[in-house]
Amino acid sequence: MSIQGTDFAIAGGAVADVPAPVHAERSLASRRIVTAFGFWVFLLTDVVMFSAFFATYVVLENMTADGPRGVDVFNIPVVALETGYLLASSFTCGIASLGARARNNLMYYGGMVATFVLGAAFVLQEFSDFSGLVAQGAGPSRSAFLSGYFALVGCHGLHVTMGLLFLLTMIAQVFAKGYRPDILRRVLCFALFWHTLDIIWVGIFTVVYLLGVVR
Repeated sequence: MSIQGTDFAIAGGAVADVPAPVHAERSLASRRIVTAFGFWVFLLTDVVMFSAFFATYVVLENMTADGPRGVDVFNIPVVALETGYLLASSFTCGIASLGARARNNLMYYGGMVATFVLGAAFVLQEFSDFSGLVAQGAGPSRSAFLSGYFALVGCHGLHVTMGLLFLLTMIAQVFAKGYRPDILRRVLCFALFWHTLDIIWVGIFTVVYLLGVVR
């Protein structure tokens, strides 16, 4: 209960008075912990999901149904360019995070815009790759191998697209509300999400593309 700005808590049979500002600070800290924990759980479930997609792809890799294999359809120079886009976006995302902490508009907005441009270039190039494969008759229905490939890589591309929407939301929130503590936590969550997608893509580039052209 609260009397004239002071909260009273019963602990171990004794009544202890807790000033209202201290109680509010503890509540805020608790919400921060719950938010951080919840977002880490979300990221871990995403990693588990991608692990399942990886396992499925590896199992189906040789089931080509006399259709094209990875070495026949993968364009490594183009995929390497896509990888460059995404890795560079990870760097610019880091710049944006540092800018948010420093309340530096040039670093924050500049980093976020650069991240968006690089991420959008990645998505557009991947869409072009998929369209080219479908036009060649190498769509997801052609074989189990291509089904696993489109599912894994397409799921990652969908996540990057959602990340771009997340990014635009964070730009709008900082512009409208400034660098409030809750906004900064969301910027941190976005950065964690984006870097996680970069790490997953490195795994895709290695397992699917690089190993796919030498097997």
